[in-house]
Amino acid sequence: QVQLVESGGDLVHPGGSLRLSCAASGRTFTIVGMGWYRQAPGKERELVASFTSGGNTNHADAVRGRFAISRDNAKNTMYLQMNSLKPEDAAVYYCNARLQVSMEWFVEVWGQGTLVTVSS
Repeated sequence: QVQLVESGGDLVHPGGSLRLSCAASGRTFTIVGMGWYRQAPGKERELVASFTSGGNTNHADAVRGRFAISRDNAKNTMYLQMNSLKPEDAAVYYCNARLQVSMEWFVEVWGQGTLVTVSS
């Protein structure tokens, strides 16, 4: 299995920046996709940014141009650089990984989440 541990959440003022990290451990060779999601109180979990199967990146409209997903394969770590933060970006941010267990069997794993608060 794979374990995901997020870090970097904090309280930040509007307009500020944060970088979230997601460290993967275990059978990381089974990972075929990774991404960041967020969930604000009373709202559904939504995709923020992800790596496509081809290695390209995808960012939600709400964060495009402000957030950037990246990864360091040598460290098995994924990042989310968040700039120009807005109050509506406040949420628990989750790391997600899609694992290929067998030829036709895929599973998804989640980290425990890291809280981002944007407030003046």
